[in-house]
Amino acid sequence: MLVVGAGVIGLTCAVRLAETGHDVHVLARDLPAETTSAVAAAWWYPYRAAPQVAVGRWARRSYAAFEELADVPRAGVVMRDSVELHRTSMPDPWWTDTVPELRRPPDLPAGFVDGWQFTAPVIEMPVYLGYLTARLRAAGGTLTRLALSSLPEGGDVVVNASGLAARSLADDAGMYPVRGQVVRVAQVGVERVWLDETLGGMTYVVPRSHDVVLGGSDDEWAWDRTPDPVLSQRILDRARALVPELAAARVLGVRVGLRPCRAAVRLEVQDRLGAAPVVHCYGHGGAGVTLSWGCADDVAAAVAGLDRDGAGAGGLLAQNSRSAGSSMPRSAS
Repeated sequence: MLVVGAGVIGLTCAVRLAETGHDVHVLARDLPAETTSAVAAAWWYPYRAAPQVAVGRWARRSYAAFEELADVPRAGVVMRDSVELHRTSMPDPWWTDTVPELRRPPDLPAGFVDGWQFTAPVIEMPVYLGYLTARLRAAGGTLTRLALSSLPEGGDVVVNASGLAARSLADDAGMYPVRGQVVRVAQVGVERVWLDETLGGMTYVVPRSHDVVLGGSDDEWAWDRTPDPVLSQRILDRARALVPELAAARVLGVRVGLRPCRAAVRLEVQDRLGAAPVVHCYGHGGAGVTLSWGCADDVAAAVAGLDRDGAGAGGLLAQNSRSAGSSMPRSAS
């Protein structure tokens, strides 16, 4: 079985499949540390992903998985108190039931009139991507750098977790980049995650063990990954206004990633004439980490459905596969 893509979606799918007995080989132009996933602040939050019903289910399953991984020191997952702030009164978010508890904070900073507080995982990506890679290899899987011009035709099944590259590999013009720039600063004792989408732009402060990730930006159809120093200063100014103790934090670096956005996440089986079927899993926008384990479970269910149905000529299948108890969408080519 081939998995295309070594970001968090590709690696998580590969781990889930390898640990359930499949012979899994990951092919990717960019190795894990080079992907957009490596840039992510990786705070669990269902952002820029649709449809809501599926996203809520995937986010809930992933939350549970990360909560378990918080007890695995080498995984790099920490459960952190998190606060989202608003300058006007707001209803509870649509994803309220995906977290164990959501409450109004007892004290709000000056200028804010509403918000919600909850506990959520922060996934330290430099550590976590290495952890996933080690799990894949321990389960017998492989990871190979390979630039592909099209999806492979051979193998029993191809899992397409190529992210933004699906624009060409899957001929999907609906895929588009949303540029995100982050600034890393030294850890100065910040323990709580903060989010404010009204302070001159989207502002978030995500503490990790040895640094704090500050963001951000949200520029649609922007392909340039060169850091913008003017934007970096704006991010610093907004973050320091939100969390004043960051004023003393030394800047460690700036990174840019391109979120793989789409009107809706594509998670479906595609039958191909004369070639292995494809399970597509891409278009997670700003929520790849947040949805990763839930989507991997659905991919594994789709593959199990293909195995049950049995492959005919060219790997075509006679019946629809199932995804977590619901019909897995299919397309043909």
